[in-house]
Amino acid sequence: MSSLKQLQTFIEVVNLGSLSAAARAEGVVPAVIGRRLDALEERLGARLLVRTTRRITLTQEGIAFFEDGQRILAELEEAEAAVASGSSRVRGHLRVTAPAGFGRRHVAPHLATFQRAHPDLRVTLDLSDRLVDLAGERVDCAIRISELADSSLVAVRLAENRRVVVAAPAYLAQHGIPKSLGDLARFECLSLGASQSRGWTFRVDDQLVNHKVSGVLECNDGAVLHEWALKGYGLAWRSLWEVKDDLTDGRLVTVLDAFSSPDYPVYAVMPQRKFLPQRVRHFIDHLKQIYAQRDYWD
Repeated sequence: MSSLKQLQTFIEVVNLGSLSAAARAEGVVPAVIGRRLDALEERLGARLLVRTTRRITLTQEGIAFFEDGQRILAELEEAEAAVASGSSRVRGHLRVTAPAGFGRRHVAPHLATFQRAHPDLRVTLDLSDRLVDLAGERVDCAIRISELADSSLVAVRLAENRRVVVAAPAYLAQHGIPKSLGDLARFECLSLGASQSRGWTFRVDDQLVNHKVSGVLECNDGAVLHEWALKGYGLAWRSLWEVKDDLTDGRLVTVLDAFSSPDYPVYAVMPQRKFLPQRVRHFIDHLKQIYAQRDYWD
């Protein structure tokens, strides 16, 4: 059995959280995964995982081996990408993560067409509003909508985006219209869980201000906040791409436009790598071409 295959299996089991999940990803039965792990531990002469029917836990040796193993696989991938950089053939396993709402509408359809254009490519899309650890979870590319503070990542700007405060007309008719940021204290503000703990960002006298908001409704799924706003449950701070149709049709209206927030561009974000794999480079170009179409966001 290949030592490399054993290592890949170990890394995948840890990243996916179980033998059964790794088996499903590879299209084999869990017993095959278990035999690879047994062979790896026997070859190393060390226990890497404590396995029960419910969970797996890394031993101290397993933690160290996992960190080294991820680095080894990343370096191998970079070496292969360097050799193949002269070829336009796209292959391998492309792992992409994106915010749930944006990903469903503006990533998933294009990822599927990209794969169909490159039959040798396998793709995995993770839709989640959590901040994914790209290096730790071996993700090739994350689509993110925000200003980026982590300088350890490589970012490519894909599209422009703006955030606005919106509400249903019925909610404003009942509760009034906020005229200043201070007015927000008396309104129900629908918040995106811990990720918006700093508040909503506005521009005041050419300065960016993070304004704390509060409310009794909070969710880590932006699509739910959007739905709550449509139902008249409060104010929401949403991206224009998400609410543009609702604004056009009158289901939502904007407020506090005088304090319009700065741009929150759409980025493709990758871990720092000397060589960017062909599959990632071509997929980013694919998205850029689509997003740049004049009528796409309309």
